[in-house]
Amino acid sequence: MSNEEIPKGVIYLPSGSGRSYPMGGMQSVFKADGEETADTYSIAEWWLDAHQSGPGAHSHEANDDIFYVLEGTVTFLVGSKKIAASKGAFIRVPAGVTHDFENTSDSRAGFLNIYIPGGFEQDMPAIVDWFKEHGSSA
Repeated sequence: MSNEEIPKGVIYLPSGSGRSYPMGGMQSVFKADGEETADTYSIAEWWLDAHQSGPGAHSHEANDDIFYVLEGTVTFLVGSKKIAASKGAFIRVPAGVTHDFENTSDSRAGFLNIYIPGGFEQDMPAIVDWFKEHGSSA
């Protein structure tokens, strides 16, 4: 199928494609966001090297986070509970709930993140710059 045959509004990205944001031992690859989704959601893959910590405990005032583990085991903090989520696990974190993620295993791990409503992608350049200045916490 050529690109001309894909209906307007459809997003097709081959494996490994998207807008990539490297942060040392952590990387995100945004697949759909912004104008593509009318800012209603963003979808990104997140990959963590072995023994890589996440961004730190935080919450979003008006946004839900949905996580689906693609590979390995990701340890999520949800409120005060830690959950070791392996491939195929699903977690929904509603707005206002403190959360974090990390890879405590000896292997690379990754998850798909859906952020509702969208807009998170606008913060990614500043987040990448922070990691360049402060380094990865692996």
